[in-house]
Parts: sequence; C-alpha cells; structure tokens
Amino acid sequence: MSLSLSAELWPDVQPETARRLMLAGVESFASRGYHATTTRDIAGSAGMSPAALYVHFPSKAALLFAISRSGHEQALGVVEKAAAAHADSPPAAMRAIVEQFVAWHARRHTVARVVQYELGALPEQEYAVVAGLRRRIEQIVRDLVAAGVSAGEFRTTDPRTAARAVLSLGIDVARWYSDRAPLTPEELGKQYGELALRMLGAASD
Repeated sequence: MSLSLSAELWPDVQPETARRLMLAGVESFASRGYHATTTRDIAGSAGMSPAALYVHFPSKAALLFAISRSGHEQALGVVEKAAAAHADSPPAAMRAIVEQFVAWHARRHTVARVVQYELGALPEQEYAVVAGLRRRIEQIVRDLVAAGVSAGEFRTTDPRTAARAVLSLGIDVARWYSDRAPLTPEELGKQYGELALRMLGAASD
C-alpha cells in the first residue's frame, strides 16, 4: 500500500501525516492483529516517533475507529449508489450492489480485512457508531430483498437472513483475496452477482 493510495482512501483526512498513520495502522493491524500491534509498531511503519501518533489520534483505539468508520462509510456509499441506480428493478439493483460491494472488498482487501474483522476491538461507544453504519447497509439490502419477494422476483421466506447471507459473500472476500488472485475485483464481483441472484431464486439473465 502506498501513500498515493492513502490519499485515495481518505481524501478528507488532513494533514498527510494522519493519512500515513492510518495507512500504517491498516498494514499493522492486518499483519499482526489489533491486540498484538503496539503504537510503536504503527509509528515505526509510518516512519515516525511513537509520540507522533498521539498528535493525530489520542489512542490506538481511536486510530482503529477512524479506519473502521471510514471503511464502513465507503461501503455504505457503494451500496447506496448501486441501489439508487436501479431503483425500479430489485434484481438489477441486487446484482449491482453485490458486484460493487464484492469488488470494493477485493480491491481494498487489506483495509476491508481490518474494517470487517477487527470490530470487536473497538470501545463500546465507537462500536455503536460503526454498528449503526452496518445496520444501514443491511437495511438497504433487506428492503430490496423484501421488494423483490413482493414483486415475485425473489423467493425467500426470511429477507433478513437472506440479506445477511448476500452481504457475507462480499465481506468474506476480504479474508482470502490477494493481488495474486486469478480474477480481478470486477470479474469476481460479476460472478458473485450471479450467485446472489441464484441464492434469492431469481433468474440470472
């Protein structure tokens, strides 16, 4: 991961040293896990002294929260945009959501792995903020499943469980995807879009 990528991931974060620390935090948390990572590890990876981290983030937990909140906000934006682009067709909207959600998790697999799998390390108040973003993502997909069922285009008796299953497809990509994977993020997204529609009992054409 490069500094140019950090600017792409967190364009609103200033100054640049804060983005460097977020990038170092992602790399450290992804390789060591949150609890095994020290502030010295993060600062060293960013080429700074340990004290420099506290200028921008009051704690290691605050750094994780900044990374996690940003990642979930980006994922929510992906889902909202895809749903809005196909508001008149539940199958088309679901395909677009899954394609883009999966592609985001593959393209940003290191960030997504931290965002999705280090949630339990967040303090209670910060966890509640991120949990709220996750509920908004799930609600969009759940409402879409319900709309598809009502229109006779999806077949499931439990939209909530179906929505979670669909989202889990994308979330799990962050666990195993790497830059050496045989499929590009976009190719993987298209395949998962087909799988999601079949899971929901919709025609894939």
